[in-house]
Amino acid sequence: MTLKKSEEILSEVHRNCQLALQSISDILPEAEDTDVREELLRQHDEYEHMCGRAAILAKDKNIELKDPGPIKKAMMWSSIKMSTMADNSRAHISEMMTQGTVMGITAIKSSLADMSDEEEDEDIRKLAEDTLQMEERFEEIWKNMIR
Repeated sequence: MTLKKSEEILSEVHRNCQLALQSISDILPEAEDTDVREELLRQHDEYEHMCGRAAILAKDKNIELKDPGPIKKAMMWSSIKMSTMADNSRAHISEMMTQGTVMGITAIKSSLADMSDEEEDEDIRKLAEDTLQMEERFEEIWKNMIR
């Protein structure tokens, strides 16, 4: 049984959570709205939990996970800082978070769709599905905060 696709999905989940954690850390100092700050902190905790689950699975299955590179992080940081400098309103931050969440949902759905039964690792699929459900919940929360 080949686990190449499962490894790719685990890497995608880990990368997704790492980018979300970085984005939240970059946005948090710019957020003045109390509800937005509280939601960012709550979601940060949930992403950390998923990232931890991914790390444990990777260790158990002897899979090496890589963090997003420093150039990617620097580009995200500068983009977030410039965007929030222009507008750090609740609606704008919610829109930014919605866009990021949708990108994560799309990436995980695409990875899951590419996985065939013979390439499937049940634990990795479960983590990816749990992450997807979490992201879909977050998308709904941010969409409601835009209004």
